[in-house]
Amino acid sequence: MFRLLTLRRLPVRFAHIAPLAGVLLLAACEHRGPSTPELGPLATLVVTPNPQVLAAGGVQQFTATGYDADGNVLTLGSTTWSVVAGGGTINASGVFTAGAAAGVFANTVRALSGTVSGLATVSVTAGAVASIRVTPNPVSLATGATAQFTATGRDAGGNIVAVSPTWSVVNAAAGAIDGVGLFTAGTTPGTYAKTVVARSGTLADSATVTALVAAGALATIIIAPNPASLAVSGIQQFTASGRDANGLVVPIPGSVTWSVVNGGGTINGGSGLFVAGATPGTYSNTVRASNGTITAFATVTVVGAAGPLASIIIAPNPATMLVNATQQFTATGLDANGVVVPISPAVVWSVVNGGGTINGASGLFTAGAVAGSFPNTVRASSGSVSGFASVTVTVVGTGALATITVTPDPASLDVNTTQQFTATGRDVNGVIVPIIPAPNWSVVNGGGTINSGSGLFTAGATTGSFTNTVRATSGAISGFADVTVTGSSSVGPPLGAAAAFAVLGSTAVSCTGVSNIAGDVGVAPAGSVSGFPAPCTISSPGAPVPHVNDAAATTAQADVTPAYNALAAMACGTALTGQDLGGMTLAPGVYCFTSSAQLTGILTLAGPANGLWVFQVATALTTGTSSQVVMSGGGQVKNVFWQVGSSATIGQTTAFQGNIIAAVSVTLVQGASLHGRALSKAGVTMDTNLITLP
Repeated sequence: MFRLLTLRRLPVRFAHIAPLAGVLLLAACEHRGPSTPELGPLATLVVTPNPQVLAAGGVQQFTATGYDADGNVLTLGSTTWSVVAGGGTINASGVFTAGAAAGVFANTVRALSGTVSGLATVSVTAGAVASIRVTPNPVSLATGATAQFTATGRDAGGNIVAVSPTWSVVNAAAGAIDGVGLFTAGTTPGTYAKTVVARSGTLADSATVTALVAAGALATIIIAPNPASLAVSGIQQFTASGRDANGLVVPIPGSVTWSVVNGGGTINGGSGLFVAGATPGTYSNTVRASNGTITAFATVTVVGAAGPLASIIIAPNPATMLVNATQQFTATGLDANGVVVPISPAVVWSVVNGGGTINGASGLFTAGAVAGSFPNTVRASSGSVSGFASVTVTVVGTGALATITVTPDPASLDVNTTQQFTATGRDVNGVIVPIIPAPNWSVVNGGGTINSGSGLFTAGATTGSFTNTVRATSGAISGFADVTVTGSSSVGPPLGAAAAFAVLGSTAVSCTGVSNIAGDVGVAPAGSVSGFPAPCTISSPGAPVPHVNDAAATTAQADVTPAYNALAAMACGTALTGQDLGGMTLAPGVYCFTSSAQLTGILTLAGPANGLWVFQVATALTTGTSSQVVMSGGGQVKNVFWQVGSSATIGQTTAFQGNIIAAVSVTLVQGASLHGRALSKAGVTMDTNLITLP
């Protein structure tokens, strides 16, 4: 606005200025600057990122942006955050912490401003492996007989995590074990406690073996697992093993017939694959395995909707760390039936028995300066429910180096593969001390070669057990480790350089949405890559950046063609054209489709570790939403191949397994995961996916 100017009587000599002043005044009144849009009330609220993929226990900051009906950005007042469909917890500032239970939680994060809300979807994946368990344990078998051991990995929340353990036998008199857990008893009868060992990184578990002189006739059948607890419509693979009158493992002659005799679900009579029904409850002795007149039973508990929070489990527990070091603790909530449930209200962390301090909100513990054992000192509380964990604080000693311990010991690996060894120094009291000078690594008894500075061991081409072959030396002090080199359990056509690639195309590789690929990503010979390093990332064992038309990708792409041709040339064993793979349980073999192939539901591949599954699809491969490929019986993902004549499309939130080699393209729809490889002679398209090499 302009104030009106009053023109007073002017002297004659200024009279000619008056008309000009009026013109300037009029021009000033008519001129306007750029207009500011008129903002309307809040109409929509957009939450980002959406969707978001997090590992169990992962943290993500969500933000909310408000818009009026015309799309203009508004300044928000207070925003209230909440979780409405599970998957984790969120604080008042929008920091979301993923829960322990894996799954896709659609529209679960909600931001509310007044009466307007926005939603975002979260996919929670299994966290890092926190424990492994060897089964069966214990086991009895005849001298010279075999037993198949398996190792199951789980994260801190109990979700199953794929592990590829190294197997070893502590007491050589007990027998020997190969790279896939097949144990052969020795010739000396006896009980060998904790002799079969499975290791994955720093984690290990063991099993006890009893070798007997001779086996008798089948007397009993043992069903595993027993009891079993699963959710409504959940799936459980039951297995049966035979024992003689002395408890010695013996073969079950013929076959086992499976049935359900007391409700709770249905079971495949030949394979033992159980599907829980819709009615929760405990069904005692309902699963039956029969062989002639000999039967066995197992109890099943079907769990319905999760109950209220009943207990809190803290991981790791116990925890051992150096003085002043840090340790991230996590808390998992369980109901009275042991089903994972969200923890609400949010956990409050505290230290109740010394040993250090902890962040009350995040659970990050900092050890104090005093060494010692502090039982049940870390507490996680939610309302009246609490969980505890023990802490041991150790010191780095100042004494002289007395011993060197090399880990892992023993190590078991395939021919031509690698193993990272580490050395830990201790003084005469067993206190950890620095190794000065740094250890020099060498191989003194064969089995492979080692980098003298880093301790990275490469197995040779000759299989066998090499006792005390890896040596770490500092001055006059040395430590040793045993190595067992086994033959590769991989079957099927060799992939050559393509084996290192989780994703490989020839024309284009594109990635949108927050994704992680645990393996090399590449394109060659003349293609492009988009979406890296954000929003998509590459993690170990992949190179941190994609291979774009370089020598590595070019060689890998050249190796894809002979693998594709070798798969296509295999003789068809079973024709499945026109049949949906969902609901099938397939043994190793070559399965062919003269047109397209479809998977809707769950496909189970049941067979031994050296089993080979090949699917020849003449045209397109597609999967329905939330479909799954499940391995059982020891079968390995690396031995599953999908040879696709045109394009493969892995549907939304599908959990797919195997090596996809497509003549045209591979597309992973939003939320899909792949344990295997996506190898294409054209393009690969990804959207909010997790891909891991087998």
